[in-house]
Amino acid sequence: MGGTDPEEGPDMTDGRRDWAPASINVDQPSSARVWDYFLGGSHNFAVDREVAEAAIAFKPDMPELARQVRMFLHRAVRTAAAAGVDQYLDIGAGVPTMGPVHEVARETRPGARVVYVDHDPVAVAHGVAMLAGDPDAAFVQADARSPRAILDDPRVRALIDFDRPVAVLLCSLLHFVADADDPAGIVATLRDALAPGSFLILQHASHDGQPRETIAMLEMWNAKSPEPMTWRTAGEIEALLDGFTPLTPGVVPMPLWRPLPEEAERAAQHSDRYASYAAVAVKPGASG
Repeated sequence: MGGTDPEEGPDMTDGRRDWAPASINVDQPSSARVWDYFLGGSHNFAVDREVAEAAIAFKPDMPELARQVRMFLHRAVRTAAAAGVDQYLDIGAGVPTMGPVHEVARETRPGARVVYVDHDPVAVAHGVAMLAGDPDAAFVQADARSPRAILDDPRVRALIDFDRPVAVLLCSLLHFVADADDPAGIVATLRDALAPGSFLILQHASHDGQPRETIAMLEMWNAKSPEPMTWRTAGEIEALLDGFTPLTPGVVPMPLWRPLPEEAERAAQHSDRYASYAAVAVKPGASG
């Protein structure tokens, strides 16, 4: 199983836990909390575990997929930090877990400033508690479909100087944005606010080359969840990078984006396993 054993975790029942805001509907699944379950977290409800286990029944390596997304995120953040970036905006951050961005970035850039954004109240409540006492990090509740509101949020502006390079993370996010909500427009709004030399770190689910079982998992998710997914092709995902210059190796199956030496052989053998593409791109121009 992908997450905490219901007999052991802090959420034993469908009842509200002390970490759950009063506004939470404990009978409605959340992608952030399902992902938390895949990663072995405990900030999820029975309804989230039900959806997660149904997904695992179709695709048993869903917990490993979640882990691989985190590993890509770590590699990408370290790449941005090595290039000198010390500001990060993680949109669709989910429940903080397994090496959050501020910890990874500060390995190379002590004092790096990070703002996490998510619309899920549990993710936000847990993030705010985790970051208490950290003056260089914040967790903001907002909807990625309103990027201008995120950019103008005073808590974002207090930590992020958009006149200097910023790394924006959109991992496991845009496949939850329907075509009607204009994912390309969201990225463009963010891009236009960024200084040259800024990074875009992107991971996006795809149906390219996937077996029927994986497509059935998507259909199951969309039938059960209030947050349906729109999987896109490699070409459609690459189009989201308009105005950015992708770093080598470009838009590739997620495990193939600069795997660590000890992971490279396995990544090459299972590159399509995770139904996902990844890319890191830079906004061109002098980074002043």
